[in-house]
Amino acid sequence: MRLYLLAALGLAGMLNTPAFSASAAADIPTTFPEIQREFRGVWVATVANIDWPSTRTLSTEQQKAEFIAILEKARSLNLNAIVFQVRPACDALYESKLEPWSPYLTGTMGKAPEPSYDPLAFAVEECHKRGLELHAWFNPYRALHPSYKGPISENHISKTKPQLVKKYGNYLWLNPAEKEVQEHTYNVVMDVVRRYDIDGVHMDDYFYPYPETDKATKKEIDFPDEESYQAYVQGGGKLSRGDWRRHAVNTLMERLYKGIKQEKPWVKFGLSPFGIWKPGYPPQIKGFNQYEKLYADARLWLEKGWVDYWTPQLYWRIAPPEQSFVALLNWWNEQNKMKRHIWPGLYTSKLCEKDKKWEADEIINQIKWTRILAQPSGQVHFSVAAFMKNCSGANDELTTQGGVYNRRALVPTMPWLSKSVPSKPQITGELQGGTLKLAWKPGKQEDLRGWLLLVKTGDQWATHILPVGERGKEFSAADANGLPDVVAVSALDRYWNESPRAVWTQKQ
Repeated sequence: MRLYLLAALGLAGMLNTPAFSASAAADIPTTFPEIQREFRGVWVATVANIDWPSTRTLSTEQQKAEFIAILEKARSLNLNAIVFQVRPACDALYESKLEPWSPYLTGTMGKAPEPSYDPLAFAVEECHKRGLELHAWFNPYRALHPSYKGPISENHISKTKPQLVKKYGNYLWLNPAEKEVQEHTYNVVMDVVRRYDIDGVHMDDYFYPYPETDKATKKEIDFPDEESYQAYVQGGGKLSRGDWRRHAVNTLMERLYKGIKQEKPWVKFGLSPFGIWKPGYPPQIKGFNQYEKLYADARLWLEKGWVDYWTPQLYWRIAPPEQSFVALLNWWNEQNKMKRHIWPGLYTSKLCEKDKKWEADEIINQIKWTRILAQPSGQVHFSVAAFMKNCSGANDELTTQGGVYNRRALVPTMPWLSKSVPSKPQITGELQGGTLKLAWKPGKQEDLRGWLLLVKTGDQWATHILPVGERGKEFSAADANGLPDVVAVSALDRYWNESPRAVWTQKQ
């Protein structure tokens, strides 16, 4: 089956193509190793306490400690982005005047953590300290998840504007076609964009809800928006009900992308739709139809360029042709007319399941395929629990010598957002006895995200990605590698564009 896929995609000769080529370090300081550019994200789900916080009874300090443990694990695995769920169901894991505190923090909707703190502000600060991006993950239409059975806060939208909320199965959902719903969701997202130093906004696959089935008749239950649709028709609307629903979702996605860019152009907008657009695309694919069932015309959003990165949830193995990871990734890449970044979602938690679980090689090989089919490459793992538990020993295989994540990687740039580069920094070094003290500063006043530090000792290079607050580093002759011969530092702006490198050598 593997050979079938290779032949079908015309990639048989590419399987052994190295993911990254590294140039040999020369004796002159102007020849540097190649720097990896790859997005390596992981979802941190808060709904139903999937990932964080582990329970609804933790103190503030316990919540903080758990989150820091997640970030330390991500950094140890050479990941570079956290996709943090901040709005599971019209609630907030941050201080909000628009929606109540999430019950997944304290067990009660509307109740703030004690002692008081802002989890999102804390998450942003701690991520940036470690050189990690923080993408705020929103669910645009889910209003109440059945995992919460406590009292509903008086400022929850089901109480303040019940006409906008529909019960569907065991959930409450906002009615996506209502203009007030679109306005509310837009305002919630933009409030976070304005007030927090996030690096991205992220949406997953929950647009219209996945279909519910009547237990007695076994028939699919339609989403209860007949009244809204009839009002649209009576007002002269001509679209079919399905097209009317899709148009509503399209409108919000386009508006969000443009609104984010107008407010903060460097904040990325990422979408993570269900991995299949329609059965038959590509021809051998079978399965769920998000176009007809979730009313998500995901291909349109990619074709229009209403995203900066595209993360289809390709939660299938490589080999089976009817839902092939490789075939679907290749198809999505072919739809990418605006040349946005294709960074698929991987079902890494499948490594943790007791029955039909995957082995680590499945995820490792999927990462390798992303590097073949879509450049610059990237992946987002669902979810961080797989790494916290080291399911199937994946952590060890990722970072071992020769492993796919054995080196740090910079987040890829986005040329459609910015092509400018920061100014060259200034670097000084003071060598006293067995200690080298390096210091650097920006070439001029600029809005930076961090620093790239390249250190050569003997014939070996080490790469460090440092937060913007770090302006120096100390080395000792007693270190395992001794004192460096060459050090280069460059500035990284919010778009991860790199400045020219300033170089210090022992010969200076």
